[in-house]
Amino acid sequence: MDERLRTLRTLFDGLPEDLTLQAFSHSSWVEDRAVSYERLAFLGDSVLNLAVSRSLFPRFKRHTAGRLTKIRAQAVSRRSCVEVARALDVPDRMRAAAPGGQQPLVEAPISSDSVLAEALEAAIGACLLAFDFERTAAAVTEAFEPQVEEAIATIFDFKSELQERLAQRGELVKYTVVGEQGPPHDRRFETVAEVNGRRLGTGIGRSKKESEQGAAKEALAQLGEM
Repeated sequence: MDERLRTLRTLFDGLPEDLTLQAFSHSSWVEDRAVSYERLAFLGDSVLNLAVSRSLFPRFKRHTAGRLTKIRAQAVSRRSCVEVARALDVPDRMRAAAPGGQQPLVEAPISSDSVLAEALEAAIGACLLAFDFERTAAAVTEAFEPQVEEAIATIFDFKSELQERLAQRGELVKYTVVGEQGPPHDRRFETVAEVNGRRLGTGIGRSKKESEQGAAKEALAQLGEM
């Protein structure tokens, strides 16, 4: 299991029975929509956005609110939430909360990405009620770290920034993949950025492009440009 998910998984596992049932119940399974996941999802969405915003704010002191908003939007997008939801077994948690003997009625909602994303947000909202904001926000920030890093690499073109900075100094950067880890479906690449034979940065990512962006970001920091 990814260690970054361990804390949030522990919170989910420790939810009181009533909150667990509500967080993972689709509105079509209950007589009153108010006891489905919808209200908790409203709460959890706010917690998720605030947790990610708080983690981004001190990291990018020179960047505008607009750019930070773009990073956050991608980091907490439906696709990102579904990735985390599946990793935390939200489909199985929903099956456990669903009424018995109605398999087609149960499986149809669970197959929807929007449903999984909202159920994840609902569980986060439930954690806020069961525990506290600081504990929940810390677990959420840790769980969404890969999604945040991917969003940063997408929004910021660190390679172009580094290239421009070096061009002003008459220098060039060379990227070299120095390692690969993990199975084919979850490969991690390690890339170094070198200038005149001097290693300035190292990056690890789920693609060579992402690892190069990470290496360029670290190189910029070494040059004092971040």
